Amino acid sequence: MTNKLETKLTVNNKTIELSPFPADFLINVVSATVSSLKGGEDITSLELYVNQDEVQITVNDRKLRIIAFPNDVIVNTLKGLVSTLKGVETIETIEIDVKSV
Repeated sequence: MTNKLETKLTVNNKTIELSPFPADFLINVVSATVSSLKGGEDITSLELYVNQDEVQITVNDRKLRIIAFPNDVIVNTLKGLVSTLKGVETIETIEIDVKSV
């Protein structure tokens, strides 16, 4: 991903406003993680959804298949990161949209 990126974060169906540092940090963590997966290269759009302990990832309108170990790493990393943000208490679902602008 070489273009400017923007992100939207939703936790439990509530949009979480992000200042520049957390937004950039989230973009970098998510895009680096997903780009290391098979099919996650050359990202122009990325949708990541966590429901309890299961992750679903769509890259460039193509759904990726995630096996157990990467699923667990991604879920735990994102829950840890998102839980530190202002306005987040419990986490049931996380939605992250990253798009090239």
